[in-house]
Amino acid sequence: MKTLLIFLSFLTSISIHSQSSLNAIDSYVCPPCNSSCDTLTFDKPGTCTHCAMPLITEKELKEKYPKVEKKKIAFYLQSGIEILDFAGPMEVFAYADFEIFTVSKTKEPIVSQGILTILPDYNIKDAPKADILAFFGGNAAQSFKDPEIINWIQSQPYIEYHFSVCTGVFALANAGTLNGMTATTFHNALDGLEKNYPEITVVKNARFVDNGKVVTTAGISAGIDGALHLVAKLQGFNEARKIAYHMEYDKWTPGEGINLSPDNPYDGFINIPNLENYTGTYEYLHNAEVALKINARENSLYAILDKRNYPLFYLKKDEFINLNGDEITFIKDKNNEIIGYKSSRDPEIIYKKLNHNNN
Repeated sequence: MKTLLIFLSFLTSISIHSQSSLNAIDSYVCPPCNSSCDTLTFDKPGTCTHCAMPLITEKELKEKYPKVEKKKIAFYLQSGIEILDFAGPMEVFAYADFEIFTVSKTKEPIVSQGILTILPDYNIKDAPKADILAFFGGNAAQSFKDPEIINWIQSQPYIEYHFSVCTGVFALANAGTLNGMTATTFHNALDGLEKNYPEITVVKNARFVDNGKVVTTAGISAGIDGALHLVAKLQGFNEARKIAYHMEYDKWTPGEGINLSPDNPYDGFINIPNLENYTGTYEYLHNAEVALKINARENSLYAILDKRNYPLFYLKKDEFINLNGDEITFIKDKNNEIIGYKSSRDPEIIYKKLNHNNN
């Protein structure tokens, strides 16, 4: 009897293990978009009910989106801070999966533009180590004359990058971080920055200026551009494009700033040769059709499907990747003309170009 019970227990454990393995195989998730749906699981393929992205298996999630060490970014906030100055970049860095925390001189509530009340996570005495320090406009000229705040900025030599939006630049100017560098700020503050800080070269018509380790931006919405640029530097241009797409930030023109840094995240991506060769109408799943067109502002390729635009991200000649992480490889004939494409999701199928000259 004891032997029988052991055997039945063994069979049960096999059954449970097999069922859990089956569930793991059949479990589908949303590709990471840094929204609440990142934690959802689904029992069948389809699209995410929250963000409408095509679902992938958990195995594909691990293969296509390996975890990387998060950058820690401290947002210094002061009373009177402009909402969009910090909220726009915060949205970008949240999508990029940065670890964001807020710091102020004290933990007292901050009122932004007389509207929004904010409780800082830390004060300047207990704030943890950050990789990036970020400063923003709104009552900045007075706040950043405070010796305690300036001492706090200067006492952190391990910071990898400094970032400012609008008149947040005065934090870096007063701390001496920008000495000998080029910078920009809000249009109404440009003359004051130039007059009062002669050791800084002030640029008056740029969305952002990148000195390599210090990025300053113009006012308010320009902070989004600067944040996307910093993401492009740290995580690659394609990741920045994905974030701009998810945010529906149609204003963004990649590289629309002054890059004095030796590393240029746009090299090879915003000057793709012969991009027009990929345009046209192609076969797609379930006898549907997909049109590929150029977005001139980005100089990038988009797929038009069911009247919606989906970006394709350039990898190398004739190879792109879509939002779902599927690699798209274009096929050419003996005359070097594109006749179709293959997808890594179903590599045995060639989807033909419908308006090819030979068809």
